[in-house]
Amino acid sequence: MLLQDADTEDPVALRVVTRKTPTEAEWQDLHFAWKVVKHVRSNAIVVAKGGMTLGIGVGQTNRLWAARHALEAAGERAKGAVLASDAFFPFDDVVRLAASYGIAAIIQPGGSLRDEESIRAADETGVAMVFTGVRHFRH
Repeated sequence: MLLQDADTEDPVALRVVTRKTPTEAEWQDLHFAWKVVKHVRSNAIVVAKGGMTLGIGVGQTNRLWAARHALEAAGERAKGAVLASDAFFPFDDVVRLAASYGIAAIIQPGGSLRDEESIRAADETGVAMVFTGVRHFRH
């Protein structure tokens, strides 16, 4: 049996975990993307910029495929955009894929045993990463 509480909690203490800190515009986009990803079914990835959703990846059996769908939908507009994930990254592959599309910042819950690998990949590729401490992961 799968039980799930209502997703009403907002992140209280957003935490930048990379050397790069999001710009003010990126912070605004991160907040927007985090609100959007809440309403997408898992595995959810949202790409956003300028208060607009550019790509959504949803319902894939792994986070990498969902990210690829969202990034391909965004295309060239992904450059300088942000990426939100409804749950943590179990591997650094999504970070590296996002960086290859020009994503500037990522927001995700954190909490994976391999968080350090994702943080290191973000630092290596110049992507800012923010942890929320709150998972959406809507089924």
